[in-house]
Amino acid sequence: MIELLSSPEVWISLATLTALEVVLGIDNIIFLSIVSARLPLHQQRLARQLGLGLALGGRLVLLLSISWIVGLTAPLFSLLDHEVSWRDLVLLLGGLFLIVKGTLEMHHMLEGSHAESVVGTTTLAAAIGQIVVLDVVFSLDSVITAVGMVDDIPVMIAAVVIAMIVMLVASEPVSAFVQAHPTVKMLALSFLLLVGTALVADGLHFHVPRGYLYFAVAFSAGVEALNLWAAKVRKRRSGLAH
Repeated sequence: MIELLSSPEVWISLATLTALEVVLGIDNIIFLSIVSARLPLHQQRLARQLGLGLALGGRLVLLLSISWIVGLTAPLFSLLDHEVSWRDLVLLLGGLFLIVKGTLEMHHMLEGSHAESVVGTTTLAAAIGQIVVLDVVFSLDSVITAVGMVDDIPVMIAAVVIAMIVMLVASEPVSAFVQAHPTVKMLALSFLLLVGTALVADGLHFHVPRGYLYFAVAFSAGVEALNLWAAKVRKRRSGLAH
């Protein structure tokens, strides 16, 4: 154990994997913020904490079941000359779920009554159920990435735990920011649609490099940040003029 801690390669692997886990967890935080917003105010924080706790527990269990994880990538059956595994089915169904969820949320934002509030329109059990479904998909993707990058189980576990702590700290301000700005929420929903499409493509053996997705989202987020800053400047100038 001491030799493991004294190895620079181990620390580099830990930092790299932790950063990757945080990036892969962004979609998890966004989904948590959108689902929890439909709960009564006093239950929203609890739902986010339970969701991240379930995600952490699920990933640790998967990390301790590497042989089972490897088995999930083995061919289950063939369809139209394509081999289909359990991983493919999970990614495909999870991607479709994200696309449907994102589309319904967009429809509600644009077609629903502006006076209608989403707060209290779902129950804690229903929200946790949705979170669990997506946790399985996100955890599977995250753990397979970890197994492919690092050989040491303690390093994988440490990276996942650190990333979850970062996500737990970030979940509250991110959720508040998303809910306070409708355009940011629309951008977040668009990101979920992108992720869902990528998961469906992965399930069909058409891999979409995540770098493309994150670059598109980062660029769009940068443009939106400039829009929010410009709106704030206009509001300040309008206040001074009056």
